[in-house]
Amino acid sequence: MFRQKFQVNVSGQCICASEIILKKNEPEKYALTFRPHPGMIREILFLVFFMVCLGVAGVSHASERVTTIAKVKKSVVGVGSVMLTRSPRASLFGTGFVVADGNYVLTNAHVVSRELDFQGKESLVVFIGRGMKPEMRSASIVQLDKEHDLALLKIPGPPLPALLLGDSGTVQEGEEIAFTGYPIGAVLGLFPVTHRGMISAITPIVIPLDNGGQLTSDLIKRLRDRYDVFQLDATAYPGNSGSPLYNPETGEVIGVLNMVFVKESRETVLQKPSGIAYAIPIRYAVELIDGLNRQ
Repeated sequence: MFRQKFQVNVSGQCICASEIILKKNEPEKYALTFRPHPGMIREILFLVFFMVCLGVAGVSHASERVTTIAKVKKSVVGVGSVMLTRSPRASLFGTGFVVADGNYVLTNAHVVSRELDFQGKESLVVFIGRGMKPEMRSASIVQLDKEHDLALLKIPGPPLPALLLGDSGTVQEGEEIAFTGYPIGAVLGLFPVTHRGMISAITPIVIPLDNGGQLTSDLIKRLRDRYDVFQLDATAYPGNSGSPLYNPETGEVIGVLNMVFVKESRETVLQKPSGIAYAIPIRYAVELIDGLNRQ
């Protein structure tokens, strides 16, 4: 019997990996025994520990996201109208979410811009809860920012859980996001839907046009006072207008989904509007809410 040691090259360095022992049991027959080097055992154990940690982190990450979405859904509401002489009586215009002291709802200005049939006693309402019979509360517009397409509504009754507004100024391209709302309305009842994606670009709300004939008074104003919006790598629908755009881990709101106003600015040159989703940075909503204290 004799011992033979060999070395393997790892990252340009030679280390002793093992010993091979050949035992002569029978004539012209040998048994081979492999003995791992202590250094190799440590590397294997470290790799196993690392993989276990990754698995635990992944489970924890998913658990946090589930908790966040469940919490956000409690603050997401539908914005629409009700008219007793109409069938169906309730109509959903878009999405909104609770802010401030729990008696205010933030949404898009275009969501509440349509004229109501006051002769038919149509009134603006907020739909709360989920299912076929959500709670309805009357709503009134207390703040309107047409430049950034934002509206702040006041609702009576017990305060609802409000979402925490984050700092949209620190948002970077590539960040993961989520948004919750009512993409296809409430035909089958009020059931909020959550989508996720990422910030694909931070881009001006309007781009210069080659053809002056495409300019309108609104576009001229937006060109003069343009600001950046979030372009999303995510699928959204008209019913998502007014949905909160938030960090899927913390639930902090960084923007307000907008499926009409921004498209009218950025996609004027397109014959067929794209399916790209946009969001208004939340800092403009913070300014709107702060305006309540100045009144």
